[in-house]
Amino acid sequence: MYMDAVVIAGILTVLLILAFFVGVGIFVMKDAKRHSGKGLKGGTHQSGKTV
Repeated sequence: MYMDAVVIAGILTVLLILAFFVGVGIFVMKDAKRHSGKGLKGGTHQSGKTV
């Protein structure tokens, strides 16, 4: 396959986008684990009012 600068740039862009979303997913999982004991009680906010 003929590899020119545009093809390489496209592949690099796709890999960077995938790496970004994997990083965001790891961050969300770690943050959710850190805050697993805390959170909303019975579907109410901190003020006690329902949504």
